[in-house]
This record gives sequence, structure tokens and C-alpha cells, in this order.
Amino acid sequence: MQPPYPSPDLTGYEPGYDIPALLGWPVQQVHTPALLIDLDALERNLATMRAACADMGVSLRAHGKMHRSADLARLQMAVGGAVGLCCQKVSEAEAFVRAGLRDVLISNELRDPAKLDRLARLPLLGARVAVCVDDAAAIAPLAEACARHGTQIDVLIEIDCGAGRCGIAPDAVVPLAQIIVSAGLNLTGVQAYHGKMQHIRDFAARQAEAARAESLTRHAVGLLRDAGFAIATVTGGGSGSFGFEGTSGLWTELQCGSYAVMDADYAAVRDAEGQPLSARFPPALQVLTQVMSLPRPGHAVCDAGLKSLSGESGLPLAEGLTCLGLSDEHSEFADPDHRLKVGDRMRLIPGHCAPTINLHDWLVGLRGDRVECLWPVTARGRSF
Repeated sequence: MQPPYPSPDLTGYEPGYDIPALLGWPVQQVHTPALLIDLDALERNLATMRAACADMGVSLRAHGKMHRSADLARLQMAVGGAVGLCCQKVSEAEAFVRAGLRDVLISNELRDPAKLDRLARLPLLGARVAVCVDDAAAIAPLAEACARHGTQIDVLIEIDCGAGRCGIAPDAVVPLAQIIVSAGLNLTGVQAYHGKMQHIRDFAARQAEAARAESLTRHAVGLLRDAGFAIATVTGGGSGSFGFEGTSGLWTELQCGSYAVMDADYAAVRDAEGQPLSARFPPALQVLTQVMSLPRPGHAVCDAGLKSLSGESGLPLAEGLTCLGLSDEHSEFADPDHRLKVGDRMRLIPGHCAPTINLHDWLVGLRGDRVECLWPVTARGRSF
């Protein structure tokens, strides 16, 4: 896939109502609030991660739950070297597969019989589909759903490698593997993802937690291989820790997601030299907002609030200005030098990219200050 990137047919779409912009518009004309993608920064980030994975000898399975965009996913594979996608919900997987993406791992557990039935139908659309399990009681319902539709789902055992969230204890993997294989399911590997580690800002502390995660994962994989199970895939890692997993000689596949667009929270994660992650992966995602009120000297109010950007991981960053807070429809900024006037546009780097993107219908791709493409957020709201 080469730029300029394709957009859907926008015939009949009304800017400001259906879509935030038209192709070729200057950014100053884009309706606010809008979600912008700096295509130059995005391409740099994809190339950087592709080269890093190649150097480390591991595969990249880009995490689609971050952007929920089939167009961005296709770019991650065509340009960014990804072998496939991760997602967290069966509805996300359905959206990606129906959009033509053919290799999807649900890096999460599914237990609802209705969701298992939907999962088992996905290979009928020509996709290779995998899912994680961490409980013996989940195996029979999954096998029954596959038998009902005559399909095969790859299965990975998720272990708890330190996050204390989902995942089986490493010592318990062999009995679970035996149940999976006895049920006729295809056991392909192990998932070892430590989500909380991604956001440990201090390098030494993050490195220590990564070493603990590696020890637990190596123990689990060793038990499985000693028991005769062919474990081809060890998948995990993320944008904050990929260097540890990638150089371990244990993980075969990385699940990085936020690296592509970045956010303010990840930008604060430091490397061994004390440099922020954003020095290697510059922010490509911005929320375009407009000053709508100057209610008193030194105080500006913009039109992007919690309905346009996520605030649970911290306030957005704005160049040279300090965000004071967010409410449903507004963001407030200190403007002690009285730089702003009503109608001025600002680009905000959100605290957390994934939930911010899920608040929008469209990604507006910019080349410089011109709209090059519009990408629908394909799986927006697909959380069931």
C-alpha cells in the first residue's frame, strides 16, 4: 500500500454532519473536534517497529484494539511488517475479518456461549482465527462450537506472567494443555502479556518486571515442551516492553499496538538513556479542537471534552499550554500570555489513544496540513 492512501466513497457525505472533512481540505477547515493522524509520523513509527522486529528476529502481530481501523490494520501489514492482528472482542474480530483481514488472534478469553458460536463461524469467512484460554471449563464449549460449524480455532494458553489479571498459573499449564488436545483443538502456543508493565516509566523498574515475566514464561513453556507439546508461538509484549521480549530468545511474536500513534501516557515511558518513548515513536494521533470561549483573562475553553478524548490516563498535552481539566464537552487551558483567541485551533495529544479513537467515527489522515485520507473506525463500539 503506497500513499496517497485510499478512502471510502464519500459521495453524499456532508462535512460537519457525516464526516469531519473532505479530501484535500486544509486542516484549518476540518470540523472540530476531529481525530487527526499525522501520516508522516505514522509511517515513521511503522518503519521503526518493522526494523526493530526484524533486528530481533520476532514477528509483529499488531494490536487492532488500539485503533479499530481496518485501513490502519492493512497499512500495518503492508508497510509495517505485521503478520496479522490482535483484538480483544469477538465483535472486533468480526469487523476485521469482514473487512478482509485474514489472520486474527483474540488475545483474550471468551466464555459466553453466544460469543463462542460467533467465534467458531469466523473461519467460514476464510480467516485463520485464534483465541486464548485460561480455564479447563472453557475447553468443551469451545470444542462444541467448532464441531457445530465444522471449523478449527487455534488455541493459546494464557499464563499470568505477573500482571495478576487473566491467565493460568505457569505450574498449571500441562493439565490444561492435555484437556485442549484431548478435545480435538489445535494448541499452537502460549500468550504471556504483561499489560501493567507497559506503563512503568522508570527503565530499571520496568526491566526488573520484564525479567520476572520472562522467568515465569520460560518456566511454563519449558513444562509444556518437556511434556511433549509443540509450542510454536509465544506471543505477548507491547509498546512499552517490546525490547525485553524481543531480545529474550523466548517470545516469537510481539503484540505492540500504541507504538503506531502513541499517546501522552506512553510518551512518559523512559528508555535506558532516560529518553521518552516518543523520541523513538513520535505522536501521530491528535485531537483537533477549537477555542470556543475566553471567559476571563488567561483562561481558554475548547470544544473537545470527554466525549472526544479519554481522560483516565491523564490530561491531554498541548504545545506550550497546560490543560486544566476536562468535562463532557469542554477542555480548559491556562493561557497566561493571552496567546489564544476564539476560533484558534489546537492539536491535543490524548492521554490514552485506544479509548480516544473509540469515541470517533473517522480518522482524518493529514499529509502536512492537508487531508489525504479519511478512514472509518471500522470496529468502533464493537465491545460485545
